[in-house]
Amino acid sequence: MTASDEAAPPPRDARADPDQETARRAARSARPRVLAVLTGAQVVGGVGVASAVSVIGLIARDLTGSQGWSGMATTMVTLGAAVLALPLASAAARRGRRFGLSLGWFLAALGGVGAIAGAQLALFPAFLLGMVLFGAGSATGLQSRHGAADLAGDRTRGRDLSLVVWGTTIGSVAGPNLTGPGAAVAGTLGLDPLVGPLVFSTVSFAAAGTVVALLLRPDPLLLSRAAAGTAPADKGGASRQRGSLAASLRAIAAEPRALLAITGMAASHASMITVMTMTPVHMESGGAQLSVIGVTISLHIAGMYALSPLVGWLADRLGRVPVLLTGQALIVGAAALAGTAGHDSTQVAAGLILLGLGWSFGLVSASALLAESLPPERRPQAQGTADLLMHSFGAAGSALSGVTLVALGFGPLNAVAAALVVPVLLLALRARRTG
Repeated sequence: MTASDEAAPPPRDARADPDQETARRAARSARPRVLAVLTGAQVVGGVGVASAVSVIGLIARDLTGSQGWSGMATTMVTLGAAVLALPLASAAARRGRRFGLSLGWFLAALGGVGAIAGAQLALFPAFLLGMVLFGAGSATGLQSRHGAADLAGDRTRGRDLSLVVWGTTIGSVAGPNLTGPGAAVAGTLGLDPLVGPLVFSTVSFAAAGTVVALLLRPDPLLLSRAAAGTAPADKGGASRQRGSLAASLRAIAAEPRALLAITGMAASHASMITVMTMTPVHMESGGAQLSVIGVTISLHIAGMYALSPLVGWLADRLGRVPVLLTGQALIVGAAALAGTAGHDSTQVAAGLILLGLGWSFGLVSASALLAESLPPERRPQAQGTADLLMHSFGAAGSALSGVTLVALGFGPLNAVAAALVVPVLLLALRARRTG
């Protein structure tokens, strides 16, 4: 592998000016540091994202007295991630990844404070509003992978972004198991025991934002632009038009591989959210202890993140599309396993692990496919649009999951999740026909 494979793409004009050559050398030098900082922030922020997963549905149920409303908390988190994805991407496009990512983590911390206040005061609307801002943590964690791809070449893009995705493993696996310690911390602070994990989330988000704000230097997006000879977008109306959501959607729709990438992200995420949201509620109704639920969610999240470097390597070696389709097959298998488990906690956990692995295959391969399907000047907005759509479909799946569980049961809920992969298969066939 040559050095050029590990840095930003070469300039369009081989007679690059000295400043551009200097930027390319700086990009090669900065790449390890950028990956280390982004991965470190993911480790810290991952605790914040995952520590609340096991309890927010239970908090919503207790505040409303209805199991049907228990999925609304996750829905608002996912909706918040969708609503904030494009503004955060736009902020990064204008001022760099460091600004966009640190802003996202700090907004999530603010959401944690609001959710704690809403839960403690038994104000369900305030709790849900906090959950919307809390979703910035999910949006920022996922957008960090794009920062890893900024300085990567096509041959290493899957590996680089998968390393940052992997950084979420430690915090995300530990997070759901903080229910017990969280209850102890909540007791010390005079809070409801279920609110304890939200305290951990708030502190973790603030810490991740601080890591990015202080240490992500040089900025990978700004440096990659300098290395590629691409000027940043100005603040005029023409630039805003070129970077608008409508323009981004047109550019994506015109490129079959980009459309496949975004559909693969959205389907993988929606399938995962649909099942994962209601799993704690389903397990508790069957008599499972909170500790067992926490372990199940931890194993699911381990499936999502722990093997992501292997997934990235496979995407670089075997191709993005084969790995994406493998992910869809894993999701169908997971739905079959979990959907036929009844209240067998071991089989449910096995299905959730497989579901997480399918999500990883889908996200990593589709993210790399999107980055290489569009020109550099289109990528930040397209990446933000992809995350917006991914979280929007996830929010829809989460919103319908509670109603589906109550009306039909856990098995049919998994069947619905499996059906979401069908558009990916159809677009893969289309992309293959068009070359």
